[in-house]
Amino acid sequence: MGSLDRWVSERIPISSAQLRELTNEPVPNHLKRWWFCLGGTPAYLFVVQIVTGILLAFYYQPSTGTAFESVRYITEEATFGWYLRSLHKWGATLMIAAVILHQMRVYFTAAYRRPRELNWVIGMTLLMCTLLCGFTGYSLVFEQLSFWGATVAANISDAVPVVGGFAKHMLLGGDEYNSRTLSRFYILHAAVFPMTMILLIGVHIAFIRLHGVTELKFGDEDPNKPDHFNFFPDHILSELMIGLVLMILLSALATILPATMGPMADPQLTPEVIKPEWFFYVSFRWLKLFSLTFAVLSTGFIVAAMFLWPWIDSFLLKLTGNEDISVYIGIVATFLLIGLTVWEAAVAH
Repeated sequence: MGSLDRWVSERIPISSAQLRELTNEPVPNHLKRWWFCLGGTPAYLFVVQIVTGILLAFYYQPSTGTAFESVRYITEEATFGWYLRSLHKWGATLMIAAVILHQMRVYFTAAYRRPRELNWVIGMTLLMCTLLCGFTGYSLVFEQLSFWGATVAANISDAVPVVGGFAKHMLLGGDEYNSRTLSRFYILHAAVFPMTMILLIGVHIAFIRLHGVTELKFGDEDPNKPDHFNFFPDHILSELMIGLVLMILLSALATILPATMGPMADPQLTPEVIKPEWFFYVSFRWLKLFSLTFAVLSTGFIVAAMFLWPWIDSFLLKLTGNEDISVYIGIVATFLLIGLTVWEAAVAH
């Protein structure tokens, strides 16, 4: 063992003490409450998505002539294919929910304020990438609803001023859904968005290490106890336990509510009702309430405001002198999002 230690230390000149110092950063006590450290949950689910996505890619064939049949084969014939596809589907659902909840936690605890404005922008970019990953993944099955959902999304993007036509053409590979469209969705879903997210997560974590975790204080904390605890092994063990719980939950959902197959896409038959995935219910309802131009422009304005919120919050704070002004706005926005989502979900599809 001595010679092995010498061999390893010569080629990797990092001592165990240096490694502990590098990884064992003290973290605030509020991270013992898992709902305040939701960043690890979507990160774990992202790993699940990568692993299951790679396994599904062995069978999936991204073309209009083969996509539906390859997914049917995975679902009905491949050994444990139904389980892997269901894990991937439910992992995507939980990951999107976790990213949204994490971003809401950051918002309501004002963890985006100086000097963490850029990390908020990175978090918003990760949220957008996650939603787009969900959209492109939904479109890969080439079912009737996913086909027409992608067609509607392309037409909506066409309504964006200046860049809309170009965006639609780049998304579809033409003026309408064609034989090149599905391969573009696949490249975006399996390569472009995941690699972008990996790079952004690396920068996100680097900023967290540089700035430290935003510290929150609670009234029930014992002032005589330390304010921090060790990242390793205490916080790591907590994250591993959450990961095990998530794996059990994913397996249960995949088994009880497995992914199924809808009718194959038919470009000649427009369905009476086009249904998006749940995370786009709010946008779909918004489109139904207003004209297409107003809905697209207002959605763009809202998204831009979300990206710029640290600076908007600073302006509102100076204007009103109220520390909680953003909290009140966030409460109204949350009820609006939930209300529109439930409204759209309640409509018969």
